[in-house]
Amino acid sequence: MSIKKLLRNVRVFDGQQMLDGKQFDLDGKAILPGLVDCHVHLCYTASGDPRADDEKMGPAQLTLTALKSAQASLKGGVTALRDCGGRDYVEFGVRDAIDNGEFDGPTIYASGKVICMTGGHGHGHARVADGVEEVRKAVREQIHAGCNLVKIMATGGVMTPGVNPEDAHYNAEEMLSGVTEAHRFNKRTASHAQGTEGILNAVNAGIDSIEHGIFLTQECIELMLKAGTYIVPTFAALYNILDNVDNLEGPKMPDFIIEKCMRIGETHKASIKLFYEAGGKLAMGTDAGTPHNKHGKNADELRLMHQNGINNLDCLRISTFNGIDLMGLKNHGLIKQNYAADLLIVNGNPLDDIEMVANTQNHAMIFKAGKLI
Repeated sequence: MSIKKLLRNVRVFDGQQMLDGKQFDLDGKAILPGLVDCHVHLCYTASGDPRADDEKMGPAQLTLTALKSAQASLKGGVTALRDCGGRDYVEFGVRDAIDNGEFDGPTIYASGKVICMTGGHGHGHARVADGVEEVRKAVREQIHAGCNLVKIMATGGVMTPGVNPEDAHYNAEEMLSGVTEAHRFNKRTASHAQGTEGILNAVNAGIDSIEHGIFLTQECIELMLKAGTYIVPTFAALYNILDNVDNLEGPKMPDFIIEKCMRIGETHKASIKLFYEAGGKLAMGTDAGTPHNKHGKNADELRLMHQNGINNLDCLRISTFNGIDLMGLKNHGLIKQNYAADLLIVNGNPLDDIEMVANTQNHAMIFKAGKLI
């Protein structure tokens, strides 16, 4: 809602001292909870071929890349995010340094290594596991390393050569083993799941969120509605690839990535629209770090959601409270007494024009835990 008065008595930290009761004139502006991006890859560079960039970087460079990505996201209005697949746990160090106040940055929940089958999506840097017992062990390894959530690859995907997004990878028993073990230790779960069979396997296993959700059927939707399963659509991932097919800046996108995106793009939009219209639970995610999908431009996802038929109020809810709910982050996501002062203040009224949030030039102020960023 528009704020027609001063924001009073906010305990603001300006980087040097606490400024109790500092007042800001917010006439004509709107105050929102900070944005929440439930699917990023902090170690990815958003170049045309992130795999090529990744192979050139050692642990120190990857760590600095993750920190830079996290800070860019915060400056883009994102005060909390999920890293859904990193590199040898370097993102855990960035997460912990931010938590300890050593650096500014968003609250980070990180999955550690994604878990996939032999030759599965993301196998180059994943924890490869085959069979029920090995999947269970892989989950335990991520928990031991310090993950906040567990991510399991239910299907093939776009960014890995030689796999199809439509194909189920883990079978029902393997998915159930992984999800059950994660939940046993109170960890939320996410599944890269694009093809129909893999989505069904993940939902039937009790997964907390489906990432991408490209080939939904009515059966998938009905099961997800009953279970309360979230979808994190990541419109920005496909959009930024298809919008940059002829981009000559930096490394060229591999042809197999472009071909798969062109094949599945319209199906993806149609599936998410059906899920939304059925009343399904959505949380914002961008897949930031994938080709031309830049950290700090996360808010673009609200524009893409709106273009796919999601109304302004729901876009705001999906990109704030719903993300916090999916993460399980307590006392965040609302503007309420005793809640974290993670705030995004924008020009104008985003209920009238989603660009007030989607375009970062309309961001007036960002607070993280009461600190003016």
